[in-house]
Formats: sequence, C-alpha cells, structure tokens
Amino acid sequence: MKKLVIAALVALGMTVSSLPVMADFTFIVPQKPGSGTSVWTAIVAGELEKHLGEKIKIVNIPGANDIPGFNKFHNDLQHDDKTVMVSHGGNGVSYLVDPVDYDYYQYDPIGMMNLTIINGHSPGFNPYTGVIKFSAGSGMNPDMMAHILLKGGPDLTMAQAEEIFASQYKYIKGMSGGDRRLSFQRGGELNVTRESTAAYNKYYNGKEFSKVWFSQGVFNLETGEIDADPNWPNLSIHEVFEAKWGVAPQGEFWEAFELVRNFRDVMQKALWIKKGSPETDRLRAAFRAMAADPVSMAKIYEKTGKYDWIIGEDMVDALDILREQIKPTTLRNLVSFLQVTGKPAILKEDLIK
Repeated sequence: MKKLVIAALVALGMTVSSLPVMADFTFIVPQKPGSGTSVWTAIVAGELEKHLGEKIKIVNIPGANDIPGFNKFHNDLQHDDKTVMVSHGGNGVSYLVDPVDYDYYQYDPIGMMNLTIINGHSPGFNPYTGVIKFSAGSGMNPDMMAHILLKGGPDLTMAQAEEIFASQYKYIKGMSGGDRRLSFQRGGELNVTRESTAAYNKYYNGKEFSKVWFSQGVFNLETGEIDADPNWPNLSIHEVFEAKWGVAPQGEFWEAFELVRNFRDVMQKALWIKKGSPETDRLRAAFRAMAADPVSMAKIYEKTGKYDWIIGEDMVDALDILREQIKPTTLRNLVSFLQVTGKPAILKEDLIK
C-alpha cells in the first residue's frame, strides 16, 4: 500500500518535501513547503520521531484554498495505515463555507495544538485610520474580519462592516506566502500581515519592519470563549479592542468573526488518521510522551510559544464545542459577508442544527 501511495503522489506531480521511499509514517500537509503549517509540522515531527521510534516524511499537496490536499487524503491516501493528515486553519474555514469532501468526524483524531494567529503592521502605519492593504486567502478571512472589527468599533453591524471593507480595505489576491512576506518586509503592497505563531517568530518577531498588532487569543475548551494569549500579554483581540474602544466587543459582526476565528484557530494544526487504524493508539501514545517530555516541549515552545496540547478523543470534544457555536443567523451573516469580499462562500444548511 505504501508503494501505491508514493506512486500516486509522483504521478499527480505533487510537491514533495522528501519522498517517503523509506518512510515509516507520511504526514500530508495541504500547503507548499515554507508555509506556516509546513514550518510547524517540521518542528513537531522532529520531536515526535524521538517518541515514536520511526521516521516521519512530510509530503506537501498544495492547491486552491488548501482544500485539495485534505480532499486527497479523504478520498485516497487515508487508506494507508501510516498516512497522517495535518489539517490547518484554512481547512477549518472551508469546513464552514466551502464545498469539501473531508469531514473531521470520519477519522481518528491524533493530536493538535490549541494555537492562535499573530497579526502585525508596518511600524509607520496606523491601521485604525489608514487604508489596510492585506493579502487575501482562505485562512486569512478571520484576520481580515478582525481588522474591520477593530477599525469599526462597538456594536459593528454587518452593513457597517461591508462599508469599511469597501472604502478602507484592499484585500489583495494572488500572493504566495513568500511574496506576501517579501512585500510586507520591503514596505510594498502590504502594510498588515499575519502568520502562525511559529512562522511569525521565524520571519517577523523582533524585526524592525514589523510591529505586533494583536494575537487572535486562545480558545477556552471549557467555556467556548476566547481567552487572553499568555505568550502575548495584553495583545489578544478582545484586549486590544477594549483598550482602543473602552468596551468589550459584541454584536452581529463580532459573532460572525468569532465563529470563523474559532474554527480556524482551534483546528489550525490538527492530525488525523483513518478511523480504526492500527497505528492510532501508538501515535496518540507518542504525542502524550512528547507532551510530557520537557526537553521536547522546550524545543517546540521556543519556536511556537507555549500553547496547550489536545490529544486523542479530547479533539472530538473540542470539535463538538465548535459545532454548537454554528447558529443559523451567525452562519448566514458570515457567508453573506465573505461573498461581499469576493469569496464564493456557500451556505451549508447541513451544518445548521
């Protein structure tokens, strides 16, 4: 089966970081090498190998909105017992508003990190008063909405948000991750950027061309609310909003943002294997051993910041909490707004309970 998987990947011309000829496990990443998810996967896989006792090869399957890689895993690659899907935040957004083949509930959950996204702006630019220039993308939509929320202030309505997007926002399409970073660094087309925690620390943190604007905060798995990010004190989205406007964020636009933000960030870095795989328990045990190893955690946290691990069936509990947040009006508002911004979002009635 492993040889068949390799042959299929090569035949399809997929971007492969290192072909899994001698691999014990193959991790599928739905983005190009160098992306935030690829950076995170390489960091974690390097430590996980020590506790798994086998090598891990990373295979990149990029495509539009990062959907093809996950669809390919769902339809073909999951049938190999040692092929693991590394889904990310863009897949979480697409789960809400795009036609996709994959369904988180159809696989065995292995482990995930309860992460966030960091947003920065050019030091000489005021994002509250100036026209924001930001790179478009599926996983970027929650950040775009956060920018508009912060510009719009308390009780922002959907109509007001649309007006801000039309008059004070440039959502620039067609940029790769490398183009986006280079443009922002050189002060070109972009004056606001965002990255996963690992990628932000690698490419931006401490650099003179970037100033941290906010963290998207950390999802509380007990309350379903967004908590403060301990790695970025006083810089979580709700803290920055309240510091600017004097009140906590609320209203219909906040609720639409909160829904898509939670699906994006909670599901940002999650690993799945086919349901009933004989490797499920061994992978979960390796993740638990890694999470309990202070040496491994120190190496990972140095790159990503210190965020909690969610392992095994606890991932299903997290997904259940997210599904409960899908309210009819909120989902309809989200889909309608994304359509206004140029995304061909669809209303998935099956998600509405």
